[in-house]
Amino acid sequence: MITDIIGKLWQLCGILREAGITYPEYVTELTYLIFLKMVQETGTETNLPKGLRWNDLTSQKKDRQFEFYKSQLKRLGAEAKGRVRAIFADAKTSLRQAKHLDLLVREFDRIDWYPAREESVLADLYEGLLEKNSKESKSGAGQYFTPRPLVESIVELVKPKAGEIIQDPACGTAGFLVAADRYIKSRTNNLADLSKREIEFQREKAFYGVEIVQQTHKLALANAMFHNIYGSISHGDALGEAGEALPSANVIMTNPPFGTKHGAGLPDRAFPVSTSNKQLAFLQHVYLGLKPGGRAAMVLPDLQGRASAEVLGNLMEQCDLHTVLRLPTGIFYAQGVKTNVYFFTRGNDDTGNTKGVWIYDMRSNMPAFGKRTPRTRDQFAVFENAFGADPYGKSKRKDEGEQGRFRFFSRENIREHGDSVDISWLVDGEVSGCKNARSPDALAKQIMKRLQNALDELNSLQADGKQKD
Repeated sequence: MITDIIGKLWQLCGILREAGITYPEYVTELTYLIFLKMVQETGTETNLPKGLRWNDLTSQKKDRQFEFYKSQLKRLGAEAKGRVRAIFADAKTSLRQAKHLDLLVREFDRIDWYPAREESVLADLYEGLLEKNSKESKSGAGQYFTPRPLVESIVELVKPKAGEIIQDPACGTAGFLVAADRYIKSRTNNLADLSKREIEFQREKAFYGVEIVQQTHKLALANAMFHNIYGSISHGDALGEAGEALPSANVIMTNPPFGTKHGAGLPDRAFPVSTSNKQLAFLQHVYLGLKPGGRAAMVLPDLQGRASAEVLGNLMEQCDLHTVLRLPTGIFYAQGVKTNVYFFTRGNDDTGNTKGVWIYDMRSNMPAFGKRTPRTRDQFAVFENAFGADPYGKSKRKDEGEQGRFRFFSRENIREHGDSVDISWLVDGEVSGCKNARSPDALAKQIMKRLQNALDELNSLQADGKQKD
């Protein structure tokens, strides 16, 4: 079973962690070793230069193996070709001692890898390790791993199709791209229903990603290759030249980093609204990067302040921002961050495209997700049903009123709200006729929330003022 292999590999991490090796370092190390082992198991070692393969590593004498391995990584980054070379570019081992490498190599050879020889199973193995890393890491993992249930839900609603250009400008480990590829394959008989030319497009030209962190970029390359995806996944800054080089897309799905650019500087690219706020810059990249009629789903925090209002105003002119999903707290591993998913479609012209926005509140009266309340796909089923089958947000919908989770707000309503879609109407106990709807505790929480929103607005105004000075 594939879960058994994941479990065995992760048990080794506990041993190495005692030697000061972090979870992300461990997964990167496994990327190198799994790659070497699996090209042997699948009979594709011709992709590697002779003398730099798995058996060349295992045949080394114990006192020479560690030095050989370090040289092997370096040479693969220089002598291999194509994506293999990119995966091993500047590769260095995080292992401190020869005994740790010996332990990993011996355990790798003891594992029955036969179940992992197929492309889909190998990919599931690798993604399982990435997910383990994201759950166990105390810092950093949430920067590049979006929970699979949320990714799958977004892909199901956006409905990418064969022949479309699909982009993630902050791709992390390529989760959105891989999920989109899986969705398309499930509807094309694993691409067998397509012509030879269409299959080539799907494998070579359909997917585009950018990742700014080099080690994460390597994980993305390996993850994509294990899924037989060979589109362009570049190492760079989507808010700089790497983003400008991307072609216009039919579909963009992304969870970009939050916060401000280092040193509060501006992005390396010029955007209509100049801001050091990363999520606002990424939002502009996304809606400007869509083809007319192109659709996007983007994870964003609650947006407030003058710069946010200006960017959102531009977005609603140029795109139909048809749906906003207010996510529960704890959906990502940085606890306390309030996040949303914006679903929008680029208009054929650049004015008056948003007539109104449907907002689904999945945050109020919901438990904070975490280890005790894990995220599952079923938790998104009610929202998916309310969203409807049309990926452009045109399905027939019902406004559930002040006591429900799904409501429609006209463009005028949003304008009155300061061009912000950070709109809430529920407090604890106000769904499905709960008896404590107006309890003192519920009212106190509502007051505290409004005070916090006011404080956030003041902080945003202060930050915007400093930026413009």
